[in-house]
Amino acid sequence: MMKEGSGVWMSPRQPMVAVSPSATYLSPAMGVPTPSPFSFSVASTRWSSSRPSIHYISLCLRVMTLVFSFGSSLALATTMSNNKRHDYFTMSNNKRDNYKQSFQYYPEFVYSIVITSLAFIYSAYQLFKGVTDIAFKAILISDKTSDYTSFIFDQLAGYLLVSCSSVTALTIHRQLESNTSLQKAAIVSVCMSLAALLTIAVCAILSGYKLSKRIMW
Repeated sequence: MMKEGSGVWMSPRQPMVAVSPSATYLSPAMGVPTPSPFSFSVASTRWSSSRPSIHYISLCLRVMTLVFSFGSSLALATTMSNNKRHDYFTMSNNKRDNYKQSFQYYPEFVYSIVITSLAFIYSAYQLFKGVTDIAFKAILISDKTSDYTSFIFDQLAGYLLVSCSSVTALTIHRQLESNTSLQKAAIVSVCMSLAALLTIAVCAILSGYKLSKRIMW
């Protein structure tokens, strides 16, 4: 368009359209990129690899507690007799001697088997939970609840293992004859329960560390 009386040409300005920078690199044929079918597995792998090393150390300790508590129960269970306790006074002398070589004759040993069996069950639960936490991202119980419950039950399990180990050791010293099969089995059971106690004590320390870290930090 030319203005009259002057030699200047003027043309109407066209409105500018804002264009995204990314649009200059995408052609219509390319379309929208689709997500990779392995995106979920990669995310889950990153989550599992981001688990702190203390989690795997705790799992190893749970395995050790599981083995030691099972061995402690098994050592005494191998001395089980088929005779009934209420028939003790009607037994012959040979049967009485055989029954005295069974853990059923001593309430302290029965108590020890019960406690180590409970420790075995608890360790199996903690091990199963730890594996599922890695595989399925804490689907059973939340991390916060797990920190509280693990700290409480680790303390309780440690106390019960201390009590059953001390009771079994006193029974071996005061009531059992030397060089008998029951004495040997009881000594093995005490050693295994003490080993389970040490591992559960370390688990309790780690549980306390994780709980204090959650509360304070």
